[in-house]
Amino acid sequence: MDNLPLVIASGNQGKIREFKKLLRDFPFDLLTQPVGFEIEETGNTFVENARIKAIAVSQETGNMALADDSGLSVESLGGAPGIYSSRYASSDKERIQKLLAELKPFPNRKAKFECALCIASGERVLIEVSGFCEGLITSSPKGENGFGYDPIFEVSGLGETFAEMDYEKKKHIGHRGNAFKLLKPELKKLFT
Repeated sequence: MDNLPLVIASGNQGKIREFKKLLRDFPFDLLTQPVGFEIEETGNTFVENARIKAIAVSQETGNMALADDSGLSVESLGGAPGIYSSRYASSDKERIQKLLAELKPFPNRKAKFECALCIASGERVLIEVSGFCEGLITSSPKGENGFGYDPIFEVSGLGETFAEMDYEKKKHIGHRGNAFKLLKPELKKLFT
């Protein structure tokens, strides 16, 4: 059986690399979304935004598409940055600085990462799942791995940030890995 084309609905190279590793056991030819293709994320939740992106990229390319929407929600900030995580400031470094500055007056540093995944074919949603990882925001960045908010997100009970972990460890406990654990059995059903 030939591999099925699956378009990763993202321009984020960190996410694309992570998905290629997560999907290596499935019969997909992984493609990236067309360069310059922009999708307006008008949803109010990570799930809605993942669905919007998957459907738009699938319709644009004529192939199945996998989209994720993920981000960091900080309890003391009323869930911010939430669905605006990637638009909170213009670079990872600025996003981290802004978040740490806004969180400074609050003793509660509880946060969670959420990842919603959606696979669509045309207008049809084939699979939709969400994964979470609970943690705390550190007072300063720690670690060299990962991207985004990874250097300031310390996983509950582990005492290390995502940026201090190697890929395998992050994959098993992170929000994207947890969402993927839910996606895997659904993907297997698609192929049977």
